[in-house]
Amino acid sequence: MEYKDYYSILGVPKGADEAEVKKAYRKLAKQHHPDRNPGDKAAEAKFKEISEAYEVLSDPEKRKLYEQFGSQWQGYQRAGASGHPGAGGSPFGQNISPEDFERIFGQGFRGGGGRATSGGAGQFSDFFETLFGGGMGGRGGRTGFGGGMPQQLPSQQLDVEITLEEAFQGTTRQLSRADGPPLTAKIPKGVKTGSKVKLSGAVNGQDVYLVMTVLPHGRYERDGDDLRLKVPVDLYTAILGGPAEVAALDKTVTLTIPAGTPNGRAIRLRGLGMPKLGQSEERGDLYATIEVQLPTQLSAEEKALFEQLRTIRQ
Repeated sequence: MEYKDYYSILGVPKGADEAEVKKAYRKLAKQHHPDRNPGDKAAEAKFKEISEAYEVLSDPEKRKLYEQFGSQWQGYQRAGASGHPGAGGSPFGQNISPEDFERIFGQGFRGGGGRATSGGAGQFSDFFETLFGGGMGGRGGRTGFGGGMPQQLPSQQLDVEITLEEAFQGTTRQLSRADGPPLTAKIPKGVKTGSKVKLSGAVNGQDVYLVMTVLPHGRYERDGDDLRLKVPVDLYTAILGGPAEVAALDKTVTLTIPAGTPNGRAIRLRGLGMPKLGQSEERGDLYATIEVQLPTQLSAEEKALFEQLRTIRQ
């Protein structure tokens, strides 16, 4: 069975942090995604390989396990699985003996037959399935780490982009997949960039997590559950006070501008922001930032009045 160098697959160093891993995955996933390469089996295989690498390196527990046992697996392969570890003694170091390693993983690392897997043409490689519990060991029907570790099906992650309006109202998406029928996903109100929506057992019993990205909006700036909006107000209303209309996402309200409101002042409108995730009956606030509009193309009379005002103010 072939050892998988997940760091090399994503093109990141071993010490890469979560942000580096995610950035590399997104770049490669976009390049090799089946939707961009219809009918290209090589691109499809590469996309699966990239997804598998990200599944491991983005999960702290899987990554720790991979780094602990994966390197020993690689060392065993270099030794030829023949009982001749070569110079320096056992390729397993001090962590685990060759006998225990073979007992745990069965005959899957011998590089040949004698091992049945639930993988094959599935979503993940034999290496992944054996290391994380999907592979069927060749001895006594053991799976993965045998009886010493609870077996959990691996999860998958899909990146999903939605608009601010969809995040406000909640939405339903049909998500296409390269290796099966599309998924129908209900996205709740209030999700943010980075929110994860879990689809339990959605793909062959595996959980799927939708990693949300809420796209920037042309008018609103989001700050957690709050929204910020620039509201243009003419000079006279800013000086004397008066009404101004403010368009929230779901309705338009009339805001009373206090006399003498300076440019850039933010006025808080309670409960007109985003729904709170998991508590959609509660909402954040809307902050209306006043943008005072100076009059242009003044008539001679208007200029005279402003001159008179300046003289008075002096």
